[in-house]
Amino acid sequence: MNVSATVPPRLRFPIGFGARLRPDLLRNDDGLLVGGSPLRALRLSPRARACLDGDRVVVRDRASAEVAARLLDGNLADPEPHGLEVGPEELTVVVPVRDRPGQLERCLAALAPLPCLVVDDASRDRAAVAEVVARHGATLLPLDHNLGPAGARNAGLARVRTPYVAFVDSDVEVTSAVLLGLARHFADEQVALVGPAVRGISRSVRPRWFERYDVLASSLDLGDVGAAVRPGSRVGWLPSACLVGRTDVVRSVGGFDGRMRVGEDVDLVWRLAASGAMVRYDPTRVAGHDTRATIGGWLGRKFVYGTGGAALAARHGDATAPAVLSVTTAVGAAALLLRRRWSVPVAALATAVSVRALRGTLPSSPRCGVPLSVDVAVRGLGWGVRQESELLVRHWWPAAALACLVSRSARHAVATALVVDAVVGARRLPLSSVSELPTALVADRLDDLAYGAGLWVGAARARSLRCLRPRSAKAGSAQPLS
Repeated sequence: MNVSATVPPRLRFPIGFGARLRPDLLRNDDGLLVGGSPLRALRLSPRARACLDGDRVVVRDRASAEVAARLLDGNLADPEPHGLEVGPEELTVVVPVRDRPGQLERCLAALAPLPCLVVDDASRDRAAVAEVVARHGATLLPLDHNLGPAGARNAGLARVRTPYVAFVDSDVEVTSAVLLGLARHFADEQVALVGPAVRGISRSVRPRWFERYDVLASSLDLGDVGAAVRPGSRVGWLPSACLVGRTDVVRSVGGFDGRMRVGEDVDLVWRLAASGAMVRYDPTRVAGHDTRATIGGWLGRKFVYGTGGAALAARHGDATAPAVLSVTTAVGAAALLLRRRWSVPVAALATAVSVRALRGTLPSSPRCGVPLSVDVAVRGLGWGVRQESELLVRHWWPAAALACLVSRSARHAVATALVVDAVVGARRLPLSSVSELPTALVADRLDDLAYGAGLWVGAARARSLRCLRPRSAKAGSAQPLS
């Protein structure tokens, strides 16, 4: 490990570590910042503002370290890691596999020269797996009984002797440079786990429509905006397809829950967050994930993802809520979805109520005041419309479909939700892929139908609707920083 500067005792970051304010923040000359995820208002004191150089703070002393910490923890800034270079000898890659020798071949080839520990989770053709492992000089850990991905990763974790560990699935192609780059985040001593953007890769000579969709909008791709990962954040989980962590910290929370065959990645992230550790998503680093080769496998995986919701709700309660809305925003958004004569007046009234509440919450400022409150309230209403649309066409679609049979209002709301969801989905596509828009819209609907069906099946098995219940938003408050 090479630390580039001497760090004062108990300082969270090394000297030179940076944090850059996010471009989507609302800010003014008085030091007020509004943004983050969840939304918050934070006022920088004159002493804190002095640590900023434009939109960036560089850690030079205890005061600048405190400013960087508050900005990063509040999702108000993105980290610029500095001061730590992890060598290949300090990072072990754990690869769980069951058969799939061809995919394992590509996976291990990309990971050189990192030491790899392949956990054979009771493959049917163990010889084929062992041959690939030997060819790449990796270590093989064969299991007599199939434990599932979580159990296999834990078996590998128990053998790791390096300070850092990476978990890479056998159907993932990621380079050693990406993993070592992710490890630079551990210059922040609070960071325990970090993940890259996971993008779909089609291996077919002529990819079919659902494969092309997964390349453009994989369920594992969490977007282009980095984040501190926690329940209620813009990025609330990380896929276990590719993760890098501190070995001792991941062990300290028990690793993955070996009883879970789905949702074990969400569970690990949330347990780490509850322990006080920081989890980060870094989309500047990319891993490739093989798309499913059959439509049955593609939709089946979406369904399985949905079934994990009930188990997560049993463990983590309201953290699994499919939407977070204040009562006022919920009413205003529902009025717009219903498209009645009174919809716009009701939405306007809801926005006015939100503005009044925000004026009492946001710190007073002669440069902000009502305009800032209006901006935040209107954005909140738009976000409410998006969340309720997703509830109707994804999480609640079985109930919404039944309601449409007997209610004209339900039909109006679902039709509006479909349009909203289509617009949001279209905005996710790159301009170069506009020809794929019809395919993407159909695939979006099938994705939602499969996931929502799995969610309801899981809820029925658990005899609990907790994973389907929205959570009421709590009013935010300004946080002084001095």
